[in-house]
Amino acid sequence: MRNNLLITGGAGFIGTNFVHYWQEKYPDDRVIVLDALTYAGRRQNLETSLGAENCILIHGSICDQTLVDNVFKSYEINRVVHFAAESHVDRSIEGPDDFINTNILGTYMLLKSAYASWSSRRIRNHLFHHVSTDEVFGSLEPGEPPFGEENSYAPNSPYSASKAASDHLVRSYHHTYGLNTTTSNCSNNYGAYQFPEKLIPLCLINILEGKPLPIYGDGEQIRDWLHVYDHCRGIDLVLQGGAYGETYNIGSDNEWKNIDLVKLICNTVNEIFAQSPKLHSVFPDSPCAKEGDSKSLITFVKDRPGHDTRYAVNAKKIKSELGFTASVSFDEGLRSTIEWYLENQEWWLSIRNGK
Repeated sequence: MRNNLLITGGAGFIGTNFVHYWQEKYPDDRVIVLDALTYAGRRQNLETSLGAENCILIHGSICDQTLVDNVFKSYEINRVVHFAAESHVDRSIEGPDDFINTNILGTYMLLKSAYASWSSRRIRNHLFHHVSTDEVFGSLEPGEPPFGEENSYAPNSPYSASKAASDHLVRSYHHTYGLNTTTSNCSNNYGAYQFPEKLIPLCLINILEGKPLPIYGDGEQIRDWLHVYDHCRGIDLVLQGGAYGETYNIGSDNEWKNIDLVKLICNTVNEIFAQSPKLHSVFPDSPCAKEGDSKSLITFVKDRPGHDTRYAVNAKKIKSELGFTASVSFDEGLRSTIEWYLENQEWWLSIRNGK
């Protein structure tokens, strides 16, 4: 049976990768992308996908109830994968309003429309999958076991608090109204199409432009890194076999201190430049083009308020119940990510130039 799949936030980083993944694996499904195309959502990300008859991009907000209702009705949506969210912690500290509106109220609007549409049409094979974050669990100290699905929520930033609230809304619609829902909480993603304000692309692009690599505090904060392709695979497994009302952590047991990760990025870029002399003329401002060491750009800056010490998730449940295993090693994934940004300078320059 062909699905009519609504992917919210499908022009953003993870959403874009998921659209590409889904079209390649399930070419008969119709994909409807709803995206507000704000600073992190870009139509260009979907150029290859939008060439297919069964992929449609709708420019609009999940907070627009009339629009969302019409999307469910017009395209007979039977499945939702909900990525749309404001997601940058620093931005949530500077101005929480957009995070409250999009992440909480927007999720509510989607749930409301989904329930109304599916109950009136008596769609039994419906599913609402909500994509969330490991940050809802709060902070871990070094040596503590990774967060499991059973851990209590303890969000410490406006961003993570807004995601925690949306998680609870999704859970409530399952238990109160019988909506078929699943939720996944992922660790830090990396890969192609990630907006340049995030750690890995920010450091890479700053190396290429010879700019400082800002490290919050002492750089000892620890994050668990997951390649976006493996995240897409994990979501797929949940969609195909996850139990309704359940939550699944998606991670790859790949913890790195921020400072160590930045040094690894520097060393990898140094190596790539040494192997590819042509890059020296393309990025002349990089220390790598001057036989220098990009680690010289590392600059420690004042820590941000409420900076969590460590995030890590226990993915045992999705592994044992759904057969998930991470397929992309960190060395392979990081190098391929760096190479993607090197090959797609026009993409990130257009963002830097506000186009």
